[in-house]
Amino acid sequence: MADLLTTVDNHVQTVIMSGNTMSFALPESMRAYIDERVQSGNYGNTSEYLRDLIRQDQENESRQRLRSLIAEGLESGQARPFDDAAHAELRSRALSESE
Repeated sequence: MADLLTTVDNHVQTVIMSGNTMSFALPESMRAYIDERVQSGNYGNTSEYLRDLIRQDQENESRQRLRSLIAEGLESGQARPFDDAAHAELRSRALSESE
C-alpha cells in the first residue's frame, strides 16, 4: 500500500505505512515545517521525511551506545595485553552469556 497522509482538525496526523497506522498530534507550526521540507524536494512525501528522522535518531542512539561502551572500557581499569589467555576468558564469558 502506498504511503498516505491525512489531516484531521489540522492537528492530528494519521500516517498509514504498509498497513500499519500511527496517529499523532502536531502543532500547525510543525506541520508547516514538515510541508516545507517535503516541498523543498529533499523528500517525496511526509512519510519519507518522518522515516528519515527516525533513522537518524536510531543512528544517534547507536553512536551514543558506542560512546558509553568506550567510556565504560576506559574507566574499567588498567589496560592489559590481549593474549591467548585473555582471548579464552572473553570467549568463555561471551558463550556463557549467550546461553
